[in-house]
Amino acid sequence: MKFDRINMTVQGQKTGEAKLTAYLLDPVSVSPQKKRPLVIVVPGGGYQSCSDRESEPVAMKFLAMGCHACVLDYSVSPNRFPVALRELAMAIATVRDHAEEWYVDPESVLVCGFSAGGHLACSIGTFWNRSVTYEGIGRTAEEVRPDGLILCYPVITSGQHCHEGSFEKLLGEDAVPELRQAVSLELRVTDQMPPVFLWHTVTDDTVPVESSLLLAIAMQRNHVNFEMHIYPSGCHGLSLAAEETAGDRDYLLEPGCQSWVLLVQSWIENQRWKKNSEKR
Repeated sequence: MKFDRINMTVQGQKTGEAKLTAYLLDPVSVSPQKKRPLVIVVPGGGYQSCSDRESEPVAMKFLAMGCHACVLDYSVSPNRFPVALRELAMAIATVRDHAEEWYVDPESVLVCGFSAGGHLACSIGTFWNRSVTYEGIGRTAEEVRPDGLILCYPVITSGQHCHEGSFEKLLGEDAVPELRQAVSLELRVTDQMPPVFLWHTVTDDTVPVESSLLLAIAMQRNHVNFEMHIYPSGCHGLSLAAEETAGDRDYLLEPGCQSWVLLVQSWIENQRWKKNSEKR
């Protein structure tokens, strides 16, 4: 495995550069030129921190699936929208810049976000073709377009079922209603959104499951290709829902939710199969 780290500067950063850490599988002798999918992992933390439980351990799971992986340590409060969005856009473009060197399939650059990181991941899925995202970093819309989104108990709505703290950190406590509505992502879905894998738990009392249900309804109405899994129990912030990311916090160990890892592996493989079939 190879390891690389890239610092990224975008306009408006108040707390220094964002960091993109790449974990890259070595070529194998039977297929030395194989191009693999790459998943950019975007941890949660309410836009006030980046959770280490939703970072490298998740990247290791994607490596085990045969994908390359990156972890984005993005700017949080006191930075404000759209700084983190532009950092994620720059991360996607940077991966494509290194596609040949890293043996990445440039048409299989995916983003996996957790909680507030899920809001950021979904934001790039809805805002990739808007000038606020790409013009500020000197890129084109196609360079920053994700090929798929993996959304894990994501913050979505700024309305009735919102996680208030995330939006206060993202926008500031005095944000006007029009700005809050602009980043309420169930309202921003179009048919240009990439395919989505989405999971949540019914008993999440931090980010209500209604947040994901609102997104699912919007995606259905706009004919977005998505797969959704709702688990009957589990608290917020499960990450892998396994011992590795639960530590001594027993409430973060939820065997019934661990299947999301196998399900997303199948989803990634199916998405690649569909793309390859369309090319034939």
